[in-house]
Amino acid sequence: MKILVVGSGGREHALVWKIQQSPLVSEVFCTPGNAGIAQICACLNGDAVEIARQIGADFVVVGPDGALADGLVDRLNAAAFAAFGPTQSAARLESSKIFTKNLLEKYGVPTAKFVSFEDAHDAKNYLKTQLNGPIVVKADGLAVGKGVVVAKNRAEALAGVDEVLGIASQTVQNDAGRVVIEEFMSGEEVSFFALCDGESLLPLIEVQDHKRAFDGDRGPNTGGMGCFSPVPSFTPQLRETVIETILKPTLEGLKSEGVEFRGVMYCGLMLTPDGPKVVEYNARFGDPECQLLMPLLHSDIVPVLMACAGVGEKKLSDFTLQWSDDAAVIVVLAAAGYPASPRRGDEIFGLENVDGALVFHAGTRKEGEKIVTNGGRVLGVAALGEGFPIARERTYAAVEKIRFEGMHFRRDIGGRIAQTSKTGI
Repeated sequence: MKILVVGSGGREHALVWKIQQSPLVSEVFCTPGNAGIAQICACLNGDAVEIARQIGADFVVVGPDGALADGLVDRLNAAAFAAFGPTQSAARLESSKIFTKNLLEKYGVPTAKFVSFEDAHDAKNYLKTQLNGPIVVKADGLAVGKGVVVAKNRAEALAGVDEVLGIASQTVQNDAGRVVIEEFMSGEEVSFFALCDGESLLPLIEVQDHKRAFDGDRGPNTGGMGCFSPVPSFTPQLRETVIETILKPTLEGLKSEGVEFRGVMYCGLMLTPDGPKVVEYNARFGDPECQLLMPLLHSDIVPVLMACAGVGEKKLSDFTLQWSDDAAVIVVLAAAGYPASPRRGDEIFGLENVDGALVFHAGTRKEGEKIVTNGGRVLGVAALGEGFPIARERTYAAVEKIRFEGMHFRRDIGGRIAQTSKTGI
């Protein structure tokens, strides 16, 4: 079987790496890929549908949110290619926060209270009269994980409207001017994933991401600076609560609205004093979360992805996934200037010296014999171990062997959990 993976990030590198391990697969291709992916499979540039025709793809895995929001799965299906990922209509779960908030409210899924506005002017007028305490301002469209401002006061909230719309205007898809204003929720954040075939759910495992750019959760929001799994506070009972009160009602709500969701339902959760609530939904594997999920998954990923798309010998409900008992930690190495204006073209050194860890490329490209930076989040360095202290030590030992001009990363990913593991608290 020939499989085409669409995307150029660390998520796609992890997917290619995992898909290649399947005995069902003869060849893997990627478009457009990056320098790391090019080391393990052929990378091709061009339109994904045309490339699928060119290579005779048997199955296509679409990774990025922008491609899903633009309807790539619809185009692939229309060209008679089976593809993993939601259609453009179903991808609204991520591409339109207003669509999702209205859906959650209608079907009783716990989430932050909110109001939405069709333009920035109305949003600002609301904030001038209604703000009381911290509040969250979000752009409606895709904003690569950064179109959110947590405002402590009215001045920050008003400035936040312009900030999030400025970020969103640079992305693949955005409904210009549409804004969501939410109540501020406090608690621990967890990312939880489930595969869907339009009818049933196959839950994966939980991951805790670190969105802020700098140690101690300081600095601007990013697409993710590192994460770890499992999350000790996410108990089996809490997992069941999330499945029954959040994921299943969301899927049923989509079905009731005539939307068939096939792909990854990625739920960003806040574990509030009142129980788990939805922060947001994404309609694809998280990045860098996928770079932990794939190494931790023992099962063959390919037949499961095919079942989501309604092809293959089994239904999604027939699968039980097997996971590693190890802890896992990943640290993102970012380019100078990230997230505001990442610098490109800096040579990366030390990749050949990394042992005991996995390195997934994100923003990289080949320049002659050199590998250089080509994006904000450049590399993801991940390691597994019997407990968080070992996994974390292996990850940071590998990080110290890599360098490029302006490289920065967080030194506290999983630190609190590792310390707790050592002390037994």
